[in-house]
Amino acid sequence: MSSPSWVPDAIFYQIFPDRFANGDNGNDPSNLQAWGATPKIRGFQGGDLTGIIQGLSYLQDLGVNAIYLNPIFFATTNHRYNTSDYFKIDPKLGSIDTFRKLLNEAHNAGIRIILDGVFNHTGRGFFAFQDILENEEDSSYLDWYHIHGFPLDAYGEDKARQYEAWWGFKELPKLNTDTRAVRDYIFSVAKYWIEQGADGWRLDVPNEIDDDEFWQEFRTVVKSVNPEAYLVGEIWEIDPRWVGNGHFDGLMHYPFRDHLLDYLVKGKMKGAEFSRNIGELITKYPAGREFFQFLTIGTHDTRRIFTLCKKDIDIVRLVFLLQFAYPGAPVIYYGDEIGLAGGRDPDNRRAFPWDRDKWSLCLRSWIQDLIRIRKESPALRRGQVVPISLEDSELCVFGRSLNGEDIVVLVNATSEERQFSIEVPEGTKKHSSWIDLLSGKTFAGGMTISGEMKPFTGCLLRGSTWKQPGEN
Repeated sequence: MSSPSWVPDAIFYQIFPDRFANGDNGNDPSNLQAWGATPKIRGFQGGDLTGIIQGLSYLQDLGVNAIYLNPIFFATTNHRYNTSDYFKIDPKLGSIDTFRKLLNEAHNAGIRIILDGVFNHTGRGFFAFQDILENEEDSSYLDWYHIHGFPLDAYGEDKARQYEAWWGFKELPKLNTDTRAVRDYIFSVAKYWIEQGADGWRLDVPNEIDDDEFWQEFRTVVKSVNPEAYLVGEIWEIDPRWVGNGHFDGLMHYPFRDHLLDYLVKGKMKGAEFSRNIGELITKYPAGREFFQFLTIGTHDTRRIFTLCKKDIDIVRLVFLLQFAYPGAPVIYYGDEIGLAGGRDPDNRRAFPWDRDKWSLCLRSWIQDLIRIRKESPALRRGQVVPISLEDSELCVFGRSLNGEDIVVLVNATSEERQFSIEVPEGTKKHSSWIDLLSGKTFAGGMTISGEMKPFTGCLLRGSTWKQPGEN
């Protein structure tokens, strides 16, 4: 089974459903918090699927063509990682009809949607766990969880809860996926939502279901419905075991994010070291798999990039530039494109401010340009990474190349103007000149590309003799 052909061309937008847009006041809870109130662990602000439908035009204008939705199934929390019913859309978000409308309108707009699959654990409201609480030793579902004795104490303060739970949180009892009935249930859920039209799954903490046969069967079930469905695993480390036909098409690329933050935000490495490190990342996985990685910068589990960069727009712009210049599918966490701030969970889940006066319009415009350029450049989407040496170790430089299109990525993340002279790699010397796709500035071609870079700037230089496929 091959990986889905559309992923290298995808620009993802991650949505935390309760905080993107409230499109239907009729499904709001009676104790609804004000939109934009300080986020809390508990409480809802009213975002729903109708709000996402109404926001599709905004996403089209931004340029994204894929959405990753945090959990949307029936649960008791705003994050919904404690699922009560995997076959039911949470009523606070809408209904199955609302979801189908979202899929239909998104697909008509050329936007795919992948769902969050939380299969390592459930909520305490899940039917099998409720049965155990009611019937204890006589429950028919004892082997659905890891039960060590009674009483379970699922709600009290006693830490000796008598059952395994994700990271010890009582509200997240861990499923026993060694039980055949549990596996069959999960596979039926995975199949059902792909049959409804979902375009794939982002799998939550899949390494905690450490079972190759389970994930092979999961993949087979999903791909039997839609071979083009995208499977991406939440694996935080470099681990090639999880990528391939036995597991997932790609992973959330946190190692790339780590290098990016070390370079641009924490100042732990110079540009040359960063270029070398991200080049080495590609070699950790089988050839070609780099194009299916999930290039995430901000998520519901991390502090906002705007906050990490101390609201320095110049640094934020460079973060996104390097994200869009690297192989894989770039992912924008909702609101990051307008400079939404936020610290640790739950502060990173603030409501989207629909008042444009609260947006960083220059940042949004920058990201729109990066999306447009990436869509127009096959080399940035599917081209190989080409190492480029540069005498100035402060500068980051690497190339992308595909079928005669050559691009040089160059970043100056220092506070000083710097001169550069790049000896272009073999195969790119045919270009008579190079044009910066971001500024329009032209550089002379030949054996070298020379010029100067202002502080905290970057450029995407494309050889001027390259033409779009089909051009004369």
